[in-house]
Amino acid sequence: IHRGIVMDTGTRIEQTLDAAIAAAHLQNCPPLLAQAMRHAVFPGGARIRPRLTLAVARACGDPDPGIANAAAAAIEFLHCASLVHDDLPCFDDAAMRRGKASVHKAYGEPLAVLAGDALIVLAFETLAEAAARQPQSLATLVRVVSAAVGSRGGIVAGQAWESEATIDCALYHQAKTGALFAGATMAGAAAAGVAHQDWRWLGEKLGEAFQVADDIRDVAATPQELGKPCGQDAAHLRPNYASAYGLGPAIAHLDALVLEAIAAIPACPGRQDLGTLIGLTAKSFLPESLQRRAA
Repeated sequence: IHRGIVMDTGTRIEQTLDAAIAAAHLQNCPPLLAQAMRHAVFPGGARIRPRLTLAVARACGDPDPGIANAAAAAIEFLHCASLVHDDLPCFDDAAMRRGKASVHKAYGEPLAVLAGDALIVLAFETLAEAAARQPQSLATLVRVVSAAVGSRGGIVAGQAWESEATIDCALYHQAKTGALFAGATMAGAAAAGVAHQDWRWLGEKLGEAFQVADDIRDVAATPQELGKPCGQDAAHLRPNYASAYGLGPAIAHLDALVLEAIAAIPACPGRQDLGTLIGLTAKSFLPESLQRRAA
């Protein structure tokens, strides 16, 4: 049952992303920019955030799949844009992402900056086109999604913390990772027409869990497992939970956070199935070699 749900969700996400990218390039888009944008989005990673958006929408009844699809795609476009910018020489200077050359390595730094910018715009274009027939849904979704990526505790704030003389670790991780997870859960609820604020805590807990998992991967995984460089936190003097507390405590903390997230799911028709799906998804947060160590 769950495998079928995951495959259906994956198809919805990939088809929506592909259609939006194709529409964006129909006219007047410079060919290299179009290629750089597609390079940034396909093939994707685990698509954890858009899957979460669709899972929440489904748990709440999924009354308008078109709006839910657009919300999920917007979340993923913004995530991809953040990766393109994060890999730039002025930040992590990463040569590899998702097992292939990062965008600035493949197309040059100017096109990487522009591709990231274009994906941010495309996220909101996708939302506007799908939700135009329901202006109230559109207004709510724009507020939710923009808050997840803006300067007031969103991705931009998270990236900017790295330029401060001292880093507030809680605010840093909440902004850089937790904000988009919270945006994903709240966007799914908003797309389904239910009270989106009730879903913030679930997203924040999942974001915290993913951040701890990312810290573990950065310390203990290999570039081949991750498809990107490891040891970036140490190289850039960033806080890392696994480095600070050890691998065993970090894995135990990750497990506890996942249980807290499942307990935080608001009452909804699909609450039990969503909890099961989150538990299964959380297992993919770590590569297989680290999963064996966790067991």
